[in-house]
Amino acid sequence: MNANEMTRVVLIEGKAYQRHADGTLTPLTDLTDDASLDALSSRDIDARAHADPDATPMSDEAWLNASLDKPDKMPVGIKLDRDVVEWFKAQGGRGYQTRINAVLRKYMEANRKAS
Repeated sequence: MNANEMTRVVLIEGKAYQRHADGTLTPLTDLTDDASLDALSSRDIDARAHADPDATPMSDEAWLNASLDKPDKMPVGIKLDRDVVEWFKAQGGRGYQTRINAVLRKYMEANRKAS
């Protein structure tokens, strides 16, 4: 991906993934140097943020024209085995439906490529 290409990022269970045009997801690596960031003062962090050309603040007009791109979700009724649902819930409770969706997406992607 070149620097001018827009990246669509989705969060699944707090982890960032790049969504490609074909719907596949690639995990993104966190390149944050937390130790160096922790050593900076708030003033230093603000100065670096203001100096970053990619971090220019949005104007009031830009915020007024901003839009939120929500995923195209569709509610469905599905019967799943109790132990399957309990297992997904045990992996972190809240967000278990998102995890089930992620597993189904991986299955779909694997089988779409195979056909």
